[in-house]
Amino acid sequence: MDQNQLKKQVAEAAVAYVQPGKVLGVGTGSTVDFFIDALAQSGIEVPACVSSSERSTRKLLALGFKVVDLNEIESIGVYVDGADEIDASFAMIKGGGGALTREKIVASVSERFVCIADGSKKVDCLGTFPLPVEVIPMAVQSVARFLKELGGEPVERDFTTDNGNRILDVHGLRIDDPVAMESRINQMPGVVTVGLFAQRGADVLLLGTQDGVVTSQK
Repeated sequence: MDQNQLKKQVAEAAVAYVQPGKVLGVGTGSTVDFFIDALAQSGIEVPACVSSSERSTRKLLALGFKVVDLNEIESIGVYVDGADEIDASFAMIKGGGGALTREKIVASVSERFVCIADGSKKVDCLGTFPLPVEVIPMAVQSVARFLKELGGEPVERDFTTDNGNRILDVHGLRIDDPVAMESRINQMPGVVTVGLFAQRGADVLLLGTQDGVVTSQK
């Protein structure tokens, strides 16, 4: 199977975790696009969705789902999203698509986080994938200097987030302690959030492999 087929099979498997009658959190990215399609085909009654990106919102609305603002609801039953890398502790690097801040907010209020990914995303140590950091525009250079002190090589992405901010992709980091690294970078003045999801990692991992979907839980 090619990568798209692997993504499609985990996306379809994730539908089984959707809780009928409860608000659903929906992430962003190519694997999530497959999940939204599978959800629409399933016929499961979802009262509303909270989306982490304008991209996913447009797709959900086009398929007839109701999308609400997070401020309108008190809790989310399940949040389904992908990852750029995930380790054995279910800590993740996310933000390749630029929606890391909204993804982190939605994850923080969800009862359960189901991560859907193809097998290439499972790693022993995070950091091969460049670590995204969302930054207020005036702080790009000052934050970049901080990140260099950590041993990384930050590169400003030619991209503006849905929040109007910039992203620094940090190359060359070996993240042995994701929780500590997440805290350290988040404390830098001007950082909106870092694409490390370690303090609130995934609860369930659905990994697409050539042998089928491998399910792991904390």
